[in-house]
This record gives sequence, structure tokens and C-alpha cells, in this order.
Amino acid sequence: MRARSAHLEDVWWMYLREDDVVMSKSVLDERNTAYPTIVSLLRMRAEQQHDHVAYSFVSDCGQHQVSYAELDRRARNIACGLSGMGLRGKPALLLYPPGLGFVAAFFGCLYAGVVAVPACPPDPLRLDRSLPRLVALARDAMPAAVLTTTAISAMLGSLSGALPGLARLRVMTTGEAGPDLSGQWEPAPVDAESVALLQYTSGSTSVPKGVVVTHRNLVRNSELIHRFFGHSAQSRGVSWLPAYHDMGLIGGILQPLYGGFPVTLMAAADFARQPLRWLQEISRTRATTSGGPNFAFDMCVSKTTAAQRARLDLSSWQVAFNGSEPVRAETMENFARAFEPAGFRPEAFHPCYGLAEATLIVTGGLPWPERGGTCFDAARLRDGTAVHGAADASSRRLVSCGLASRERDVVIVDPDTRVERAAGQVGEIWISGRCAASSYWRQPAETRKTFGAYLAGPAEGPFLRSGDLGFVLGRQLFVTGRIKDVIIIRGRNHYPQDIEWTAERSSPVLRQGRVAAFSVPHGNQERLVVAQEIKRQAGDVSIGEVAGAIRAAVAAEHEIQVHTVVLLPPGEIPKTSSGKIQRRLCAAMFASGQLAELGRSEISSAAETGQLHLDRASLLSAPAGERRGLLEDYLCRLIASACGADAAKVADTPLLALGLDSCAVINIQHVIQTDLGARITAADLAHAISVADLAVRLEEQLTAPPRAASAAAPPQEPAVTDMASARLYCWVRGSRVPADAVRPPIPSPVRATGRPESSRAVHR
Repeated sequence: MRARSAHLEDVWWMYLREDDVVMSKSVLDERNTAYPTIVSLLRMRAEQQHDHVAYSFVSDCGQHQVSYAELDRRARNIACGLSGMGLRGKPALLLYPPGLGFVAAFFGCLYAGVVAVPACPPDPLRLDRSLPRLVALARDAMPAAVLTTTAISAMLGSLSGALPGLARLRVMTTGEAGPDLSGQWEPAPVDAESVALLQYTSGSTSVPKGVVVTHRNLVRNSELIHRFFGHSAQSRGVSWLPAYHDMGLIGGILQPLYGGFPVTLMAAADFARQPLRWLQEISRTRATTSGGPNFAFDMCVSKTTAAQRARLDLSSWQVAFNGSEPVRAETMENFARAFEPAGFRPEAFHPCYGLAEATLIVTGGLPWPERGGTCFDAARLRDGTAVHGAADASSRRLVSCGLASRERDVVIVDPDTRVERAAGQVGEIWISGRCAASSYWRQPAETRKTFGAYLAGPAEGPFLRSGDLGFVLGRQLFVTGRIKDVIIIRGRNHYPQDIEWTAERSSPVLRQGRVAAFSVPHGNQERLVVAQEIKRQAGDVSIGEVAGAIRAAVAAEHEIQVHTVVLLPPGEIPKTSSGKIQRRLCAAMFASGQLAELGRSEISSAAETGQLHLDRASLLSAPAGERRGLLEDYLCRLIASACGADAAKVADTPLLALGLDSCAVINIQHVIQTDLGARITAADLAHAISVADLAVRLEEQLTAPPRAASAAAPPQEPAVTDMASARLYCWVRGSRVPADAVRPPIPSPVRATGRPESSRAVHR
């Protein structure tokens, strides 16, 4: 492991360990000059480490291994077949199940000068989801051939009606016994600028696009990963990430080749069914490096028992990289706590940031404990400025994704004006450097838009526009969300992943990582929708109770009202092949009624249209014994329509638990003022135990004898005496409550009735 010091930010890129010898960065540059392509790297490994195990694949059927020399032979054999088909320089679709067959076919394409197009084969159990993506990918890539297995080739034939384009392609099956043509292989004219593959994006916010990745991109990014993670020939990897995904291909397959260390591969489906299997492989092989998206670590905690963890030995795990989606401090803390008995060390965590358009990794290199999680004022962050905040509900905790390799490799830019933003200012993340790709396949307009960005003023560029939002502090990158996913309601920015994080933890029946938050237009406004899967073992679920829990949690944490809650069965939230939530697709399916809804809860429009009404004269003319009942019925319907709850259940629910946001509170106040001429404050709503309690306050106010004009005092807001009411009070008035300004409840004077003025329970 590399030595780390307080000056790591200034010197981290200067040292790394390879074969126990500390080398300067220039040594790696010399290696890249000597082996400028992936082909030359594998040929070098086959010559120098010919009998060393390069890749292993484990499954229920056992373990299969291949050495560098055998892999080189298989690649040359496949390359000869491709050359005989005249495919040099043309794209070929790779459709393989997890295993070593894909690895050999991928390198065979590179050996033949064929452009590899890794793709997920169609899932016969979910053709409605997997076929459209494959068809869209094939239509864009226009491959000249398909490399696959005999079984998948037969399936493609049976689906020829649904795959008219693919049915016409030449198919080459690999893996069957046949003549060995490897001795006839002649090196293709491949250099650093040759196109190695088309890496299709996940399509989390749009249709997939093929990133044109050269050999130079792959070698340079492999170098960067090697330095960020401190890999060496003594490293050992484990990867369950899909080979058609950039992290699985470049991080799980090419990085071990670059570093000359073995890796054990396994199927993503095996991990999804039983995350423990991933950890067992790390324990069994004494792996030093492995990782995945943030959700993978959450799954390991939720789907393992203490007894299972105790049988693991994770003490060899030095680099647990976490990337590909928002990195959560809570996730890493929970994982480290759960697996500490197994020898896992928190400093193994390496949060990082990357994207397919940058080949893979962009920032990283700093271990978790040296950064922790930083709290920023949530309101200021929504306004575009990162200001450190207290560790309370008014702040948002973000994780640094490390450093870029050079100072100008990452800049933060106002996406509209193209002006570079100052440190701590939120903007779009723009990327430059040798790892960044330069185009999409056959999409010149998208290429200019994404890869051809220049800063305003003196022409500096081109930059790659990531579409991600973030800021830089202390040269460290913090990612806040995606531009296309940002939810804007009443002029305020909200990041959907934060709302989703809150929503999925509001009830034990909800599946974590299976929720989509998005907004839908309604007139000249936007309304927030949360679509959430429930657990398989949840049993009978009350949509009202779950929706109420989601609304209350989101309102309390984000000061925004969830207009519609949709509950879905397991597996219905659309996700990309790499596991990212497809929010825009989910929103489109919601709008067209294509979601397989188990239930829906929507806020009634009655309060918005002013249909609820009880005037002061009618109330006061009613018999005294009926007034409170009229008020309770009126308030139940008014508040229920404002928070989307059942009016019958509102009667006995503390008002703060109903998920009212500031707009709903103001609306309730306005309607009561208009209808009854009565004044209800935010503190009244915060302190009211129930609707009945609020009705008592209103009745007392409406029936109290009028004061003399000379004695009348201007109305004042009552004192705020607890955290919950303080937050609601200041929220409605458009201000925030500093953490040190909120004190414990102060006992209030007892009125003549014997009931404390403000001694009402507050529920959050």
C-alpha cells in the first residue's frame, strides 16, 4: 500500500507501487509508449507471464480459469475467423452470458481490428424490457456481425420477427471445438488511435449512445485507475459487474490486464440473488481490490446475517471502490460497521466518479476516512453555493469523489453561460484530458453538443460535458446530481436521489434502491411524484399509511410536498442494464399509465380549487353544541385535501406527521382566514395534537368576546418552543433555524381550564 500523508493532495500522483518498487509516473508513461494498445499489452503478458492465471470465472457449475498464454491463443484464433469474414474496421456485436467466452471474443475483436460492441443479450424471461434496448443499440451501431454462443444464436433465430435487423447479420459462434487457426494470425494495423470498442451509455436519462473508445483511451484510463487505487502485480481482484458495462469491462477486465494481476469474475445475477457470494469470493481468494455501485454495499448489509458475516475474512480487502451512482456516507458507515467483525477496514473505501464518455474514471485516489462525509447547508446548496452546515436535518451530507489527475481535467461551469464557476459554486462538471473520448458513434449533433464545449471568453477547450452537477472544494470533487433529473418546484431545485433516499426509508415495507422521484406538469406548476416498489414479503399494504409515511418524511427533510405516491410490485421500476434508475422513462410510463400500480395516493384538488367551504356566519348561527363538530369536519376535509390523506384518518393524526409542506400550510391558513375570518399560525399547526385540538382553538377564537379597540394589540406569532414547530414556523416564514437557536420545550402557563397553553405532544 502507498504511504499517505497530510500532503496527499499535492503528491499523490507521484508514487505508486509495482512489484514492490516505487516508481515515478514517468515509468508508467514509458510502459504506455512501449505498449500503446490493449493488443500489445496482452501480447506482452502472454510472453512474460504466459502460465499465470489471468481470469477465473466462478458459478454454480464450478470454476474455470484461463492463463495469459491460453487467452492470447484463443484471441488469435477468433481474430482469424473475423479476418476471414472481412470485418476489419467494422463493428461487431458481442452477445454473451457471463463467463470467459466474452473475454476471449472481446480480445479476439481487438486482435482482428474489429470494433467490439459489448451488449446485454436478450433475457427470455423479460423480453419486454431487454429487447427494445438491444434493438435500439443495434439500430445505432449498425454492426456487421454478431459474436455469440450457440444457445444465444438459436434464441436470436427464434426472435427474428422481433429483431429484423439482427436476423440479417452474420453470426459467428465461439467456444466450440474446431480447427486451431491461431498460428495463422497476422497482426492487424492497430495503433493507439484505432477504435477499440463502442461503449454504450446506460441510458439513465436518454436513449443509449455509443461512445467511441480508442486504444489510447483504454490504456490511459487503465493507467489512471492503477494510480488512483495503488494497484500492483501483487493485487488480486474480484468482479461481478457486467462485462458490457464500462465499470465491469474496463475496471473488472482491462485493469487486471494492465496491472498484471489475476481477477475472479462472477455473474451479476449471482450477486443480485445472494450478495454474500461476492464477499465469499473476496474472502476465499484473498482479493485486495473489488467494488461496485453504492447500492451493492447496501445490499450486502441488508441481505446478510451476523452469523454469515462472522464466517468471512475481508482483511485482505484494500480497495473497495464505490462509484457509478451517488456515493452515500451512510452506506459506507453501515457497511464498515456490519463487516468490521470480518476484518473489513473503513479506509478500504475509495469513492470515485466517472462516466462512459470519459472512458471510465475521472476522479478518485483518496481513501474514505481521509474525507468522511461533509455536511452542507441544503438550502444554500439548492441555490448553487456549497456552504458547510451543521450535522442536522437542515444540511445535506455529501461525499468527496477524490481528485482529478490534473488541475484542469475537471472544471465546474455554469451550463447556460459557459462561465467557469468559483470554488464551492455548483455547476455542470466539464472534463478534459487524455482519457476523455471525442465522439459518439454516428451522431455528429450529439457529439458537438457533448464533446465540443468551450468556456466563454478566451477559447479554452474542447471539454466533455458530463450532464452532472457538482462543485470543487480543496481540489476535491463533490457530485450533487444530474441536470436532466433535477426537480424544480416553485423555483427551488431538489435532487431526486435525495428525495428517493428519504422516501425509501420511511416505511419498512419499501424496497431500498427501487424508487423514482420525478415531477410532472400540471397547468403552470410542477407536481412531485414518488414511484416506489414494495418488498416481496410485505403482505397486505395500506396505500394510505405508506403514502402518509413517505409524505411526512419528505416534507420534514426536504420541505416539499409529494403530490402523488405510486406503489409498485417488485421489479417494476425501470432501470438501466447497469442498475441505474431511469427516472425519465418512469415518468413517461407514469404519464401513459404503463406502470403496474398496486395503489396510488394523490392529493385532492379540492383545497386548490376552493371547493371546501364553511363561512363564519353559518358556523356562529349553528347551535353551540354542533359548532365543534362542524369545525372538525371542515378541518378534516381541508387538511386531508392538502396532504392527500383519508379524511377519516386525519382526525386522529398529529398534523406534523401528515407531510404538509410550506405551501400547504400557507394554503390552509389562507382558506381558514377567508372562510372563517380566523387566524391560525404555523405554531398552532405544529402544536396541535389532532384536528379536534385545532378545532378547540378555532372555536375559542371565533366565540371569544371582541376586545375594546384601544386594548387591541397587533397580532404576533406565539413563541416557538420546540424543534419541530420551530422548523415549521421558520419554514413558512421563509427562514431557517440555526441548530444552536432551537432549545428544548419551555413549560407554558396553565390557562383557567387547567390545560397547558402549549403542552401538546409533537410528532415528527
